[in-house]
Amino acid sequence: MNPISDELLNRVRIRLADTPTPHTPEVIVDLVRSESGGVLGDYDILNALRTLHTELNGAGPLDDLLADRLVTDVFVNSPNDVWIDRGRGNEKTNIRFADEAAVRRLAQRLASAAGRRLDEAQPWIDGWLPHIGSPHIGVRLHALLSPLAADGTCISLRVLRPASHTLEDLLTAGMFPPELMGVLDGIVQSRLSYLITGGTGTGKTTLLSALLGRVPHTERIVCVEDVNELSPRHPHVVRMSTRAANIEGVGEINLRALVRHALRMKPDRLIVGEVRGAEVIDLLAALNTGHEGGAGTLHANSPAEVPARMEALAALGAMGRDALHSQLKAAVQVVLHVRKTGTRRLLADIGIVDFNASGHITVSPAWSHKTGQGPAWETLLSQIGRS
Repeated sequence: MNPISDELLNRVRIRLADTPTPHTPEVIVDLVRSESGGVLGDYDILNALRTLHTELNGAGPLDDLLADRLVTDVFVNSPNDVWIDRGRGNEKTNIRFADEAAVRRLAQRLASAAGRRLDEAQPWIDGWLPHIGSPHIGVRLHALLSPLAADGTCISLRVLRPASHTLEDLLTAGMFPPELMGVLDGIVQSRLSYLITGGTGTGKTTLLSALLGRVPHTERIVCVEDVNELSPRHPHVVRMSTRAANIEGVGEINLRALVRHALRMKPDRLIVGEVRGAEVIDLLAALNTGHEGGAGTLHANSPAEVPARMEALAALGAMGRDALHSQLKAAVQVVLHVRKTGTRRLLADIGIVDFNASGHITVSPAWSHKTGQGPAWETLLSQIGRS
């Protein structure tokens, strides 16, 4: 029999679970020796230590994947089915877990690190792991236990790195053509309020961070996010992030609460990293009370869908359609839509917020990556003083 049997490792795991002290290498080695009856040699003990230490620290066998600066997503579908996305589509890795129990243990340990529980009574989790893989990245965790996940425990890790590019960096990368540099800078300098829309991973936060870097250095920027992803090159930035409920289900601090606190901090620019709930009401109220030049990101398929998307979010806070449209027109002037094409992230559309004949908000096309200048182009230029 292999001296380092699965049975031996499982006995050590059980004892570690009941050990209140930190799981240091010394503690693990002592338990391995104890459970093996002292018959293992140094080489076998070292192998057992490596196996258990990897399981108990960071993201275990996924650590190397998270440390890869190109990786944006890690997916564990089953013990032998681990995938990553490096920006060019999903790729299967050679990472293997010993069995379904090993995947489940990792999911439960990550849930605990996020201050949440994951068990039969609560078989799913959606939380943040700000220090997994590197102190400079945040990781969004989603995990689902069987039988809800038909093939066994399923783990999804979304890697978020600080967005610190400049507009010049994005121009060089081909995100937008040179003729838009002055327009984008003009939106910021003219203190127009704007929304950046697009899907997951399209570069919304990257573009927002770059635009914030153009804010005059005499102004104070207050950013509210789920996790601190914005990192603009600006000397006066206050960053605030939400807090999830703890294992007992208490202590949550959401975006809406933070937006209200941000308003008391005398922001020259109020930024909401992602508008996705009732906080839209507080953001629009703030932008209508003298906080010009604010911004946020929003999940939407196109600029034309922004009014309907905002209606749905405002409804979460009991704001009616007419009130939302009135607030939106006064609060937001520009919509910037980004899209991912292959490995490139593009500024695909620029729209201007306006009323239609029925008195509701519409977003008129000002510029498109495909067709160039649109009907609202001159309106945009006039708003930034470049007509």
